[in-house]
Amino acid sequence: MLEVTKENFEELVGDGVTLVDVWGPQCAPCIAMLPDVEKLAADRAEEMKVVKLEAPKNRRLCMQYKIMGLPAFLLFHNGAEVSRLAGADISAAELRSWVDRELGQLAASA
Repeated sequence: MLEVTKENFEELVGDGVTLVDVWGPQCAPCIAMLPDVEKLAADRAEEMKVVKLEAPKNRRLCMQYKIMGLPAFLLFHNGAEVSRLAGADISAAELRSWVDRELGQLAASA
């Protein structure tokens, strides 16, 4: 998974479907979700790319996208945010179900 910064954000989310994992090194739920996010990225590599945004290093981007808590997952399609999921109590199953539903809706509208 690529690390997103303010310098490469537009480039990485600008084409196709991109899931942005917004995390922090002091966020226990973020660290706990990492293996699940990595597996999701591997399983869905043909449908979307998954990138990581370290919140403390990218405060302006977090403010721009109104990220109020971690972890947060933002789904972009061709540069536009289409959905988000956030909260410390997100389970791996909830994340996967949300991604499945959102990818299904994007495919249906294409």
